[in-house]
Amino acid sequence: MSSAPRTSPASPDRDSRGTKAGGRVTLSVLAEKKALGEPIAMITAYDYPSAQVAETAGVDVVLVGDSAAMTVLGYPSTVPVSLEEMLMLAAAVRRGLSTPLLVGDLPFGSYEASDERAVATAQRFVKEAGCDAVKLERGGTSADRARAIVAAGIPVMGHVGLTPQTATALGGYRSQGRTAERALEVAQDALALQDAGCFSIVFEAIPSALTDAIMPHLDVPVIGIGAGPATDGQVLVFHDLLGIYDGHAARFVKRYGDVRAAMVDGVAAFAEDVRERRYPEPNHGYTMAPDETARLKELLTAAWSRRSDLA
Repeated sequence: MSSAPRTSPASPDRDSRGTKAGGRVTLSVLAEKKALGEPIAMITAYDYPSAQVAETAGVDVVLVGDSAAMTVLGYPSTVPVSLEEMLMLAAAVRRGLSTPLLVGDLPFGSYEASDERAVATAQRFVKEAGCDAVKLERGGTSADRARAIVAAGIPVMGHVGLTPQTATALGGYRSQGRTAERALEVAQDALALQDAGCFSIVFEAIPSALTDAIMPHLDVPVIGIGAGPATDGQVLVFHDLLGIYDGHAARFVKRYGDVRAAMVDGVAAFAEDVRERRYPEPNHGYTMAPDETARLKELLTAAWSRRSDLA
């Protein structure tokens, strides 16, 4: 029988993330949290305002996920999003983020072809967008790409189970590892990514029993999303947990807010005020000194007169 997770008492010189006051979350901080049994909180973010929210809320890790393709850019899946689009979003998040570890998602088609292309793509996320690490999906050849990126000095987060970039090949957006054979493949992918040097691995949409079976064999922090409570941390999509995205929500999503409804209500109230001429009110405008108003009228009268003479 396993022992209960160890926890450490709060220290006056450390914040809720376990980082030193004024410090940043690092790979060593995450490894320490795993060793101490302290859960890791991770969310996605795609722009400067959402990054500021993540910073203020005190999460440990922020992922600029390719889920932005659907939640922000309006694509039907994660596949169409380009490297340039992901770099733009990641750079915006970097500008709003100070403390959490920032991970950039390598988009579909930007790393699979060769180790050289994978390294070049990862380098752009670090150099141009300021990411601390990158994330890629699947085991197999992706483990080879992860190994090459790690060898180039860039930390890599892996991702197994439901991998949205290859969801079509997996039979759609559905849970994975529900047969013993497929579960074994997921486990082997996770171990391959760990052996390749990944500092952390995301488990998405797999049975809790599979997570329970794999966890004792992994030394790196595991972040779950629809993978049960046994992982070292949990991640949700920003727009899902806050109720901003109007698309289908997976069964593992828990709503912590209904921000979209508040946004719609606010914009509708504004539009109604404009149509009823309730906005703007006097306090929303700017004033001129009375003598300047009088001078303006004189100047305008003279200007209109000159235009009339030229007509």
